[in-house]
Amino acid sequence: MFIQTEETPNPATLKFLPGRQVMESGTAEFKSEDETARSPLAQALFQVDGVSGVFLGYDFISVSKHDGKEWYLMKPGVLGVIMEHFVAGRPTIVEDGASASAPEESGEDSEIVSQIKELLDTRVRPAVAMDGGDITFQGYEDGVVTLQMQGACSGCPSSTATLKMGIENMLRHYIPEVREVRAAALY
Repeated sequence: MFIQTEETPNPATLKFLPGRQVMESGTAEFKSEDETARSPLAQALFQVDGVSGVFLGYDFISVSKHDGKEWYLMKPGVLGVIMEHFVAGRPTIVEDGASASAPEESGEDSEIVSQIKELLDTRVRPAVAMDGGDITFQGYEDGVVTLQMQGACSGCPSSTATLKMGIENMLRHYIPEVREVRAAALY
């Protein structure tokens, strides 16, 4: 098994491409070991000294490191965990039967929200995934779109520029009702 590694715009995150599907659909982000109960792969990656976050995409795994740790020391351990996981045929995510449903939008806002989500899915998310991350819609109110940056994009030095100069300008161009794009507050 050959696993490619790519740098991301975020120096604290590397993107690992195992050459096979990682997630059947959607994405999953784990910001601490406590959140990994549903992912054997994320659990194993957090055992590598220095791992601070794991993001699973369709065909990639983004791994973030703590400050002070060096990739040249961590990378062999991360590669070993990923290779061992896939060679053993373990599941990436273990479903627990619970699924969260999105809140219902109504009236005029629902059309605007649908347009925003369509633009994010077709124009933004594929580009962001190339950098090892994802962006999700969190809400729309009074012309303000709230988005959540995930994976390599979370905490990336260029994420604010991406939101303001890239995504905000595009959404305002196609949807005149959009006035501003904001990053969701981190908990």
